[in-house]
Amino acid sequence: MNSEEMAKKILENVGGKDNIASNVSCMTRLRLGVKDKDKVNADALKDIDGVLAVVDADTLQVVLGPGKVNKVAEPFAEMTGVPLGSGEEDESEVAQDTSMSQSTDVKSIAKENKSANKAKHDKPLQRGLQHIANVFIPLLPGIIAAGLINGLTNVIDFQTHQAFMTDWWYMTIKTLGWGLFTFLPIFVGMNAAREFKGSAILGGIGGTLCLGAIVPGFPLAAKGVMMPLTNAPYVVGVGGLMTALFMGIFFAWLERNIRRFMPSILDTFFTPLLTVIIGALIAVVFLQPAGAWLTNGIYLVMDFIYTQLSVFGGFLLSSTFLGLVSVGLHQALTPIHVLLNDPNGPTKGINYLLPILMMAGGGQVGAGLALYFKSANKRFKKMVMSSIPVAILGVGEPLMYAVTLPLGRSFITACIGAGFGGIAASLFHLGAVSQGVSGLFGLLIMQPGQQFTYLLALLVAYIGGFVMTWFFGVDESRIDEVYPEK
Repeated sequence: MNSEEMAKKILENVGGKDNIASNVSCMTRLRLGVKDKDKVNADALKDIDGVLAVVDADTLQVVLGPGKVNKVAEPFAEMTGVPLGSGEEDESEVAQDTSMSQSTDVKSIAKENKSANKAKHDKPLQRGLQHIANVFIPLLPGIIAAGLINGLTNVIDFQTHQAFMTDWWYMTIKTLGWGLFTFLPIFVGMNAAREFKGSAILGGIGGTLCLGAIVPGFPLAAKGVMMPLTNAPYVVGVGGLMTALFMGIFFAWLERNIRRFMPSILDTFFTPLLTVIIGALIAVVFLQPAGAWLTNGIYLVMDFIYTQLSVFGGFLLSSTFLGLVSVGLHQALTPIHVLLNDPNGPTKGINYLLPILMMAGGGQVGAGLALYFKSANKRFKKMVMSSIPVAILGVGEPLMYAVTLPLGRSFITACIGAGFGGIAASLFHLGAVSQGVSGLFGLLIMQPGQQFTYLLALLVAYIGGFVMTWFFGVDESRIDEVYPEK
């Protein structure tokens, strides 16, 4: 079945083009906004050759895998007449489903448990964090590419003593890595304004005030420009990405409120004009200092946990991360990862937090293996073993939502086991040059030369999760209660 035929089959089973409100291509999923979910035939969707899974969440998610999703999404968008949008994914789903051969049993149970867990913890805080994550997550493909370019070119420059600095092809590639992070505040401002129901381009204009580099002709960067209240000289790019986020949100709010009283005949001209002028003046005086304060606070907290708490900090971060994922609070870390991967920031683009958090998946794998070898429940063993291969590759949701989390005790022992991997990651000073993957695929984003120590830390997490679960996390009566053999 080719991509066009697959797109047609999918469309037929989601209620036809009249039932599609939006279609978004993510890294592994076609996310569909459907008007009436009763018209969706989920079972038929799962039976389509090439469809790896179907997830019914806030959007209907048809999992196709990396690469394949883009080939199907384009003809699908043409058939619906709805433009293909930009995607949003949480960190645990970015590299998801590169290989998904789980049984229907696992997928359905994981889906049910995840939906129930999400409903239980669907609070204003989680929803707010999801909005913030939606601003940054669509930027991940660019951040991944630019981060890898910056990491590789730094190594090449060091090893060759900058031998390629006059070669046009090398400098073209290097410019791409530099350019994304230089102009990232504009993209953040645009996404923030769009997410909060404003005009994206107006948020992007606000983001220009947050550029960390002085662009030729930038008037506000002129010497002698003094700010009100503080009477201090204006500093270019104060607050960076956090300010760009605040500006996008504020510009969207301001635009909506100005439009309420603006006569229709004047709306096209004066609403964007007043939004930009009023918004920029308020943003430069108030939002930029607030963004700078928050950014500095984030760096100070991260530095305290990583350097002052040392191995205890590594244990604390990795052992609690799965808990954050289970209730959706891990979304709050998305902008922090972006900040840490910014080569203009204090860490010079090296994310020391991410490798520690990636150990959480290792603890899960170890726990899953212990459950498999110690339990006598055949149905449960089959479910566990079908979840482990993709968990090793970095897709931990099926194992967490279908296995460890419903059991309770094994989820806790998986978290504790992951903490030992966090200690190892902290001791080895692991750093990632980009983000978007975990598990074995995490090898691709580690700093050059750290691949072996990353594997060693991951092995420690596996062993930690296995040992803790083997001795303290297996409750056969609970397993039989949750997963009765048919």
